[in-house]
Amino acid sequence: QVQLVESGGGLVQPGGSLRLSCAASGSIFSIAVMGWYRQAPGKQRELVATITGGDTTNYADSVKGRFTISRDNGKNTVYLQMNSLKPEDTAVYYCNARIGTDSVRYVSYWGQGTQVTVSS
Repeated sequence: QVQLVESGGGLVQPGGSLRLSCAASGSIFSIAVMGWYRQAPGKQRELVATITGGDTTNYADSVKGRFTISRDNGKNTVYLQMNSLKPEDTAVYYCNARIGTDSVRYVSYWGQGTQVTVSS
């Protein structure tokens, strides 16, 4: 059984910063791509950023230059540093990881989501 547990969400004023964390635990052989997605009320879930095992990153245009994704492979953890936050960044943020429990089979797992609210 594999679990992703997120932390770090909350309420922040515009221009502020937050750091999200997502730790994977359980029967893990290897973790391929890890990433963050978000879903605002009434909108579809959208990609925020992803990072491969080789630390290649990809960002949504709306967050480039403001958000930074990183990972600690020793801790099976992915982070999202969010700076210069805007009200339009308000959403539930979800962690995603493609995890192999053996050398052949990889499955996509999701965290439970953490609320980020940007408001004065």
